[in-house]
Amino acid sequence: MRHPIENIKVFAQRRAEIGKKIPGQALILAAHPEHLRNHDVGFPYRQDSNMYYLTGFEEPESFLVYRPGLQPETVMFVRRRDPERETWDGYRHGPEGVEEKFGVDKAYPIDEFNKIAPTLLKEVSGIYYRLLKNKEADQRVTDVLEKLRASQGRTGYGLLSIHDADTLIGEHRLIKSEYEITHLSEACEISAQAHIAAMKFTRPGVGERQIQAVLAHHFLMRGAAREGYNSIVATGNNATTLHYNFNDQVCKEGQLLLIDAGAEFNYFTGDITRTFPVSGKFTDEQAEVYQGVLKIQKELISMVKPGIIFKFFHDTATSLLTDLMLELGLLTGRKTDIIEAGKHRRYYPHGVGHWLGMDVHDAGLYYLKNEPRALEANMCFTIEPGIYIPENDEMASAAYRGIGIRIEDNIRVTETGYEVLSSSAPKEIDDLEKIIGKS
Repeated sequence: MRHPIENIKVFAQRRAEIGKKIPGQALILAAHPEHLRNHDVGFPYRQDSNMYYLTGFEEPESFLVYRPGLQPETVMFVRRRDPERETWDGYRHGPEGVEEKFGVDKAYPIDEFNKIAPTLLKEVSGIYYRLLKNKEADQRVTDVLEKLRASQGRTGYGLLSIHDADTLIGEHRLIKSEYEITHLSEACEISAQAHIAAMKFTRPGVGERQIQAVLAHHFLMRGAAREGYNSIVATGNNATTLHYNFNDQVCKEGQLLLIDAGAEFNYFTGDITRTFPVSGKFTDEQAEVYQGVLKIQKELISMVKPGIIFKFFHDTATSLLTDLMLELGLLTGRKTDIIEAGKHRRYYPHGVGHWLGMDVHDAGLYYLKNEPRALEANMCFTIEPGIYIPENDEMASAAYRGIGIRIEDNIRVTETGYEVLSSSAPKEIDDLEKIIGKS
């Protein structure tokens, strides 16, 4: 969704905050590359998150060169206006439009990047740029740095030092502003309401892809720009495949359905997972496993507050889920031995959460100076414990085979505790059984 021009000040403020961290240096960002299918039929384009975060600019084939404290400070290189191409591909702002509408000091045509960028970098002591992300952009930047080095002759100056831009920007993206929380909250609410619509639509005989269509319909109708990621709609044993994405099977009586889906709103994405019975009623065994996972998830969420080490949730989830596996008879032995040997990963092979924001697995470090970091207010992340028992697992009781359960919510750390941004999506057994198939 396009931002109103008056919000351009948000992007300028973000640049200013990052600029304080890199005095005397430059930040270079490249747009996400375009990808084409056969016969020049393009995929829907989404801008690189860092580029959008600092500019609000959504066109491909563009660069930002940001030199805090120097003039011009914010420089962009973008595609020229081209009426013929715009007839096919849509409007381009061009350099003049970018200067007028996006609050940058100077904009040039992208074909002048190799000529002008070396002069911009002569005044800086180092650059921040993410290598190995975009081959074409890497080549352009490498050519510019080599041209700059060659222009300095025998002065003793070599190539500028290069630092990772993703780490720099990621640390800023990790702590959300109130403006960003507003958009992330909306993405989560849209996602939650779409999950409810999918629950109401679900019944034996409908296809996974039909349910995905219900999700996508509600995402777009409520103002989302796109899916935040490819939705997982997994019925029966498919739910035991963590990244199942075929979504081409029919839901059957007696199966569980796992939906992992989120909407992207103004470049922020929700990420919610719910698991529920296709027929609208849990079997005793399904309810036993589900209630066990739900109890653990709620306990983990209740622990969230500033100062808690993020890794603590992973370790606690592993401990509690291993207890559940022992109660269900999935594993036997001493819990400490099971965890030390990694045997619990047979049924719980992933972590319990990840940062959430502009990307579904959002930017930001999990460790600082090799130490797991503590939570701070306005960090946002997921909590998503699960148990997955494949139908061919002969170690498990036959009654549990083919059960895959994950329950995922989106959490904001507040000054004193937490807020569940995805709370509108029901997850209690009674609430789920009242809504499934009721469209």
